[in-house]
Amino acid sequence: MNSRRNFLRGVTLTGTAGLLGMRPRSAAAEPPLETKRIRIAQIPAICLAAQYIAEELLRSEGFTDVQYVKVPQAQNLKSSLAGDIDLSADAAPGIVLEMDAGAPLVTLAGIHAGCFELVGTDRIHRISDLKGKTVAVADPGRKGFVASMAIQVGLDPRKDVTWVEKSGEEAIRLLAEGKIDAYLGFPPEPQEMRAKKIGHVVVNTATDKPWSQYFCCMAFSSREFVRRNPVATKRAIRAILKADRICALEPEMAARTMVNRGFTNSYEYALQTMKDIPYGRWREYSAEDTIRFYALRLHEAGMIKTSPQKLIAQGTDWRFLNELKKELKG
Repeated sequence: MNSRRNFLRGVTLTGTAGLLGMRPRSAAAEPPLETKRIRIAQIPAICLAAQYIAEELLRSEGFTDVQYVKVPQAQNLKSSLAGDIDLSADAAPGIVLEMDAGAPLVTLAGIHAGCFELVGTDRIHRISDLKGKTVAVADPGRKGFVASMAIQVGLDPRKDVTWVEKSGEEAIRLLAEGKIDAYLGFPPEPQEMRAKKIGHVVVNTATDKPWSQYFCCMAFSSREFVRRNPVATKRAIRAILKADRICALEPEMAARTMVNRGFTNSYEYALQTMKDIPYGRWREYSAEDTIRFYALRLHEAGMIKTSPQKLIAQGTDWRFLNELKKELKG
């Protein structure tokens, strides 16, 4: 029964991609894959739905061994450097921080905008209210996000904010108890906090400018994997961008697929995430401007030393994205 269900799901997803005008080119028209194995990170962030529902699309690109490797959220970027995964997506500020530290990462494309929400207690009504307050962050990328928000309104995140490192579950509990003042969550955390009436939204990166004008999550790989496997890299990005479009146009299908494949337990939270996040707009935002924007903010905050121009020159590769913008229709 499971095999039949998986088969039918694959037919549905790849069929939907075809109806959207996103069928892959003939394998004969492209160079062969350097590797038929692709390892994608599986982290507790259902906003990365595009890479989770892309399995059948990856197989249609010629990958015969598609693996989802469970890694902790905070280790997502480092797992690529360690060679444990080949491809994933992460918060743009987190990627910038790693590149500044000299990590041989390559940012390949923007995936979506708007998954993060800054949730605060009644003591926080605007970003400037964070002065003298305590903010919980679960990983460096999220600290970079909040620091960027703080510097944007004239706060010094090094002096004006007290940071505590807490996991999502613990941070939500502390927020509910009023023991911290704010927490930056990503799906399904904001959906859970709304359902439980914990805190209120201070910043929604899907709707509040300037955050809504840039990607929040971007695809990356290690420099070595891209160097050795340029064809595989491009095909993997193509499958994920197709899946991103499916999230936008078929949210119920995307949510069901994530639940059926065990990426999340809650269909309700998954569906709400599909509807809340502006999927399918990877053409509308600039991946390079996103890196530049967060690099500038983090440089102003004293969190990085490398110039945005140098980070873009050394840590990005847009050739696959530029090719796919021409190839993928719709």
